[in-house]
Amino acid sequence: MLKKTMSVHEVVKLTGITARTLHYYDEIGLLKPTKVTEAGYRMYDDTALSRLQNILLFRELKFPLKEIKVILDSPNFDPSEAIAQQIRLLELQYKHLGELITFTRELQKKGVMTMNFEVFDKSEIDKYEAEVKAKWGNTKAYQEYKQKDIARNKDSYGKLAKELMTMFSELGELKHLTPNADEVQMKISALQKFITDNYYVCTDEILSGLGETYVSDERFKNNIDKVGGDGTADFVKQAIAVYCRK
Repeated sequence: MLKKTMSVHEVVKLTGITARTLHYYDEIGLLKPTKVTEAGYRMYDDTALSRLQNILLFRELKFPLKEIKVILDSPNFDPSEAIAQQIRLLELQYKHLGELITFTRELQKKGVMTMNFEVFDKSEIDKYEAEVKAKWGNTKAYQEYKQKDIARNKDSYGKLAKELMTMFSELGELKHLTPNADEVQMKISALQKFITDNYYVCTDEILSGLGETYVSDERFKNNIDKVGGDGTADFVKQAIAVYCRK
């Protein structure tokens, strides 16, 4: 039984995008119609519409079309995981907009001389976007990881994971210190080197993004806190932030 298909006119009416946009997506290979009739009309089925929905969500999140295509065409692409990532990004943007609204209301009330440039900081959003792109193979770092992962056997992978958890355990033992303490910062430097040596080149930017992930991703947070004690993931995040600002 063939799936029901929709014409360009019907898709335009359903989604609100223009026919020109659909044609352009076809031209660049981002969204191909399910079929083209003998009369030359493009038709789209549910699978195509599902891809279109993902495209529009990523567009709302300001991802370039070229990067959206790489993400959606990745053999590792997982729609359910992508939705979770999109929700997280939307939540970060919602938080950012809320802070901007609060700030502008303060300007309205107190006058334009009120100074607060932190409200324009989008680094948290940028870091998570970088993680999403890396996840779907759109960065050199991720490609390096995949190449090393192929060369790694199951036993060595488990050994590396254990060593990494040991590093978090050692950081957990330093929670009585401040994140900028020399001993703590030496551990963060060792963590960065370990990731570079065994996974991919861990730049300060990538390390900073990982620090955010250690707290925002419940799986990371739970595992790190399990080996280092409650609050270790947040402590590591703070220590990484200090390290990357130097």
